[in-house]
Amino acid sequence: GAFIGLGAMFYTLVKSDPTLGFACGAVLGGLVFSLGLLLVVVAGAELFTGNNLLAMAWADGKITTAEILRNWVLVCLANLVGAVGLALLVWLSGHATMNGGAVGRAAVAIATAKAQLPWGEAFFRGVLCNVLVCMAVWMVFAGRSVVDKAVAVVFPVTAFVAAGFEHSVANFYFFPLALLLGAPLAAGDMLANLAAVIAGNLVGGSVLVALVYWAIYLRVPPGPPAAP
Repeated sequence: GAFIGLGAMFYTLVKSDPTLGFACGAVLGGLVFSLGLLLVVVAGAELFTGNNLLAMAWADGKITTAEILRNWVLVCLANLVGAVGLALLVWLSGHATMNGGAVGRAAVAIATAKAQLPWGEAFFRGVLCNVLVCMAVWMVFAGRSVVDKAVAVVFPVTAFVAAGFEHSVANFYFFPLALLLGAPLAAGDMLANLAAVIAGNLVGGSVLVALVYWAIYLRVPPGPPAAP
C-alpha cells in the first residue's frame, strides 16, 4: 500500500503543475505513478489488485476458496494500513506545501473528484484499471531482469492512470491525505467509491485476466494409453 501511495504522491506532484496540458499531465502523471507497481514487483511486496491473479490458481484447484478470500482480505487491509500510514507521513512532512501549496490543492481536488464519481462509473473504471494492472503483473513474469520488469510495468500502468481509471489502493492513499489537508469529504461518499472500485478491481483482475487466461491455457489431461 505504501509503495502505491508513493506512486500516487508523485502523480499528485505532476498534477499540481498548471502549465502542463491535459494530455501531457495525464501521461506524465501515469509514468511517475508506475514507480509504485515497480517497487511492488521488484521488492516482492503484496498488492491486493495484483493478487487478484490468484483466481487462476483457485480455478485450477491449487488453492481453496477460503485461502484465496483470506489472502485478499488480509492483503487489502494491510495495503490500507500502509497507504494511510504513508499519507500521514506525507502530511507531517509538509509535502503538500510544495509549489506554493498547489500540491496539497491537487491532492484535495483528486480525492474530491473520486468521491463524487457515480457508483457505476467508479466500478467500471475499477474494472478497466485492474485489467491493465494485472496484465502488467502477468507480463512481469516474462522478465528476467529489473529492466525487463520495468518495461512490463510502465506502459500498462501509465495507460490506466492517464485514462483516469480507478485503483483501490491508490484511493486508500488519496482519501486520508485529503482529509488530513482539511477536505470536507463525506464518509459515505468515500466508502461508496472504495466499495465500487474494489468490486471493479476484483472483476477486472480475477475474471477478465486470471480466469480468461486460465481458460485459454486449459488443457484436457491425457487419458490412459489405448489398449493394444
